[in-house]
Amino acid sequence: MTARTERTAAAPAPVDAAPVVAAPAPVVAALTAAEWPAVRAIYAAGIATGHATFESEPPSWAAFDAAKLAAHRLVAQAEAGGEVIGWTAAIATSDRCAYAGVVEHSLYVDARARGRGVGGVLLRALIASTESAGIWTIQSGVFVENEASLALHRSAGFRVVGHRERVARMAYGPLAGRWRDVVLLERRSPVAGA
Repeated sequence: MTARTERTAAAPAPVDAAPVVAAPAPVVAALTAAEWPAVRAIYAAGIATGHATFESEPPSWAAFDAAKLAAHRLVAQAEAGGEVIGWTAAIATSDRCAYAGVVEHSLYVDARARGRGVGGVLLRALIASTESAGIWTIQSGVFVENEASLALHRSAGFRVVGHRERVARMAYGPLAGRWRDVVLLERRSPVAGA
């Protein structure tokens, strides 16, 4: 008895098919006043989802600039000097010297650029900038419904350290008046503060 194997020929590619080309990795640069209009638009779009923040609108540039640590404000651009497709920034969690190495961060990606690794590029760049400055812990609060953000943080070495149940009520949008739960995440640097 002989074994019979079936062979199927691969279907030829259509003549007009373009080759699949991966998008180039985003370029990370400092977030300055020049990028603020694009950053503000991405921030506003994230706010509009109802799953990014309790804030109802982005702050002014002056307020953002005063609150966020200048050395840890970054944008992702589609190419050097090009369109801003995401941003991250950190704030000090306390003015007490014991917590000098602890920051809280925000990270937003333009809806058109989601799923392309932009968040990971930004988060790795933030980790590098904070570690080089001696910051030993980055923390964040994420709505439980924001599964993409939770997965991104876990992939970058963040761990869940708490779950704040009904911590605050939404003040805007379709979820106005609804109590929200927030997952607390942190990443302890194996380098800084070791």
